[in-house]
Amino acid sequence: MGSQQNRSKEFRASLHKAILDESPDGILVVDHDGHIVSVNKRFFEVWRIAQPDYPLDTPANVSDDPFLEQALHRVAQPELFLQRVRELYANPALEDNCEISLVDGRSLKRHSSPLRSAAGEYLGRVWYFRDITDIVRSRQALTDSELRYRTAFQTTLDAIAITTLKEGCYLDVNRAFVDMSGYQASELIGRSSLELNIWAPPEDRQRFSRQFSSGDQVLNFEALFRRKDGSTFWGLFSASRMELNGVTCLLSITRNITDSKRAEEELAEYRKHLEQLVEKRTTELSTAKEAAEAANIAKSAFLANMSHEIRTPLNAITGMAYLIRRSGLNPEQVARMDKLEAAGEHLLGIINAILELSKIEAGKVTLSESPVRIESVFANVLSMLQERAQAKHLQFIARPGELPEGLLGDQTALQQALLNYAANAIKFTETGSVTLQAGLIEEDAHSVLLRFTVEDTGVGIAADALPRLFSAFEQVDNTTTRKYGGTGLGLAITRRLAGLMGGTAGASSIPGQGSTFWFTARLRKQEDTVHQPAATATAACRSTPDLAQHRILLVEDEPINREVASMMLEDAGLLVDTAEDGLQAVDRLENQEYALILMDMQMPNMDGLEATRCIRRLPLGRAVPIIAMTANAFEEDRSRCLAAGMDDFISKPADPERLIQVISHWLSQGRTGGPEQFPRPSLPGTKD
Repeated sequence: MGSQQNRSKEFRASLHKAILDESPDGILVVDHDGHIVSVNKRFFEVWRIAQPDYPLDTPANVSDDPFLEQALHRVAQPELFLQRVRELYANPALEDNCEISLVDGRSLKRHSSPLRSAAGEYLGRVWYFRDITDIVRSRQALTDSELRYRTAFQTTLDAIAITTLKEGCYLDVNRAFVDMSGYQASELIGRSSLELNIWAPPEDRQRFSRQFSSGDQVLNFEALFRRKDGSTFWGLFSASRMELNGVTCLLSITRNITDSKRAEEELAEYRKHLEQLVEKRTTELSTAKEAAEAANIAKSAFLANMSHEIRTPLNAITGMAYLIRRSGLNPEQVARMDKLEAAGEHLLGIINAILELSKIEAGKVTLSESPVRIESVFANVLSMLQERAQAKHLQFIARPGELPEGLLGDQTALQQALLNYAANAIKFTETGSVTLQAGLIEEDAHSVLLRFTVEDTGVGIAADALPRLFSAFEQVDNTTTRKYGGTGLGLAITRRLAGLMGGTAGASSIPGQGSTFWFTARLRKQEDTVHQPAATATAACRSTPDLAQHRILLVEDEPINREVASMMLEDAGLLVDTAEDGLQAVDRLENQEYALILMDMQMPNMDGLEATRCIRRLPLGRAVPIIAMTANAFEEDRSRCLAAGMDDFISKPADPERLIQVISHWLSQGRTGGPEQFPRPSLPGTKD
């Protein structure tokens, strides 16, 4: 009997332990004196505290057990936790069911109930603890989602309403719907839009019902709605089905588009007059275009006329000065003549600069594309400015560098830009050197980008003055006590030329140490590169013929220029006949053969272009070289001369040495070489 009782007792103990261990909750059982009777392993897992090394069913006092102290430290509010525990022990009849927040962010579900005997005697208390962190977080996420929905629902600017699908009764509306309709929410809930007469034309509501019932899940259309006060507004109405508590409802969003509709009506009204306005504006633009073209033509004509009128007397001045110098002068007269010629050169530089800038700004400059040799550009600049550099005892150095061959571009534009920089550098450098360099920046299969620099050891430029340098008519020193002269156009011309060549320009400087001016230019590569040395004035004239006994015709209407040119040509040994206009020139060619003709461009009775065309039709005029020597110095003037049948072009005032070189070239070559065999003259270097 005793053995059977023992087995029964052991069975109940094993069953009790198995139930505790398999429970999803952490369980703690205490007796009526507060001693721990039993605790399962899940209790320690839930609280995340270390399990003691003694048997868990060993009796212990709750207040003395160390693992309960660990659990207490896990509670976010331990004072409240202990206070509630004491209340439960003081009142055995109380039950407890609450949530506990832990310091690690988790949440536990706590449940406590008293244990009683069959007779109702208090035996102790059972504590259940379950980790409900995921449940709490899901519940909080749901609460947050509902809050976000409610916030968005109430704060959106569009009117939102939820209605029953069948009856169309309002279940919920947001604040914007109340504001838009003029009804209070209490006046809307439970009533339909048809009952409230919200649709201005009821037919719109019927049209909506037909379209929506046809199976469209989302419907968008414009409709006119009526407010509570009877006023109407246009709304963009969008509706879709939604499930709410198992019931299919309708979610509608309405946006007030009254202003947009009004704007559309105004636009439609404006569109009626648009064709008339466009036609009127087109007429105005056409008139303005014609006026602008006329102004541009007038400007070009004015520039051409100014060039001619200024260069004509200047040609007489420089030519007469040359002849006077050739006749022999005493030292005092030589000094005065030097000043006279320097003033003439300075005036010519100013004229050239102003005209060149005007041509660029007017879009009159068209760059050519012909073989370019950078070495020749540097050599030409050195030859033009070497005397100035030597007069100031400066080192004038050129370092072209290793550059690709077979490049195409406008050599005159490159030379002009580099010449402007170099002339400035020499002018503003008292001691030291001026160095010209070129280098390759980038290269692809079709083109190269080159960088040209001119570095000097001159006075330098202050940092605040650098941004003004490349503006037209700007100079570093604009005071009345300027030490250096100039127009302030050379740098502006260089930057514009660089821009035309696909590059840009800039400068850097240190006052007292010197400056570096640079510009870039993009040159195209020749497809079939054949290296040919560029022709130069020196090379072209190495075999200068004997000018004596060559009879030439000088066609010039201005008496002084005719006299000066005749004296220069005769001084070189030429036999010179003269004609005062194109008609006389044509008459001369009827019976007289000439080795060469110098033809002015702008003359009375018959100009040089028409005279050239007439001469080319004469037997004695077909092969004679005709060289334009004119005060019309624009590139288009040169093109017009060549198109009329002339062979070369010299702008006034003509440099006597260059004039003789050109004549010598054509007397030795005849017309077989063509005008491009002799280098095209560039404008003199501009001085800033």
